[in-house]
Amino acid sequence: MIRLAIAEDHQSLIDGIKLLLEYEEDIEIVGTSNDGEALLKLVRLKQPNVVITDIRMPKMDGITATKHIKKELPHTKVLAFTMFDQKDAIQQMLDAGASGYLLKNSPLEDVLKAIRSVYKGNTFYDANIEVNAEDNSNKKAKGVLTKRQTEILGLIAQGKTSREIADELFIGIHTVDTHRKNMARILDLKGKGELMRYALEKKYRF
Repeated sequence: MIRLAIAEDHQSLIDGIKLLLEYEEDIEIVGTSNDGEALLKLVRLKQPNVVITDIRMPKMDGITATKHIKKELPHTKVLAFTMFDQKDAIQQMLDAGASGYLLKNSPLEDVLKAIRSVYKGNTFYDANIEVNAEDNSNKKAKGVLTKRQTEILGLIAQGKTSREIADELFIGIHTVDTHRKNMARILDLKGKGELMRYALEKKYRF
């Protein structure tokens, strides 16, 4: 049984999600809240498997609430449900520990799919946002790179620039730079030259 908590400052949207899930036998709504502080109290008390939260809420925003939730209850999955499609907002939620990101204009059926997906340990992203869904969905554990990331790491080990890698793989330079950031995050590498050092140490060549 999926134990679900919902945080949203518009009660009408909470009611809509409740109606959607009313007849789903594998999902139980354990509580709802209209602000981030109330969400945190609810999660501590009920310990749900999945949390749906907006980003902009009174008292405490969804990003801050997600950070607290993942720190205190790391096995709880968080699904962002918001109007914000800006890259910064998406990245901040993912960095806070969210497993999925949906826009409020998504079909409610997608909400259902997303809940079940993140509950199983997968990720789920709205089709209308730009996010590295491939990288995140294929990331099985910390330190595990996707096939494309390993390929790029091999080219980094050869000393190629992002532009040269983009040209060789027929992808955009922005895509390469995003892969670099994701690899550094997955591998917990902090410094600017750490990715190159890691590539050389691991002999990701050819």
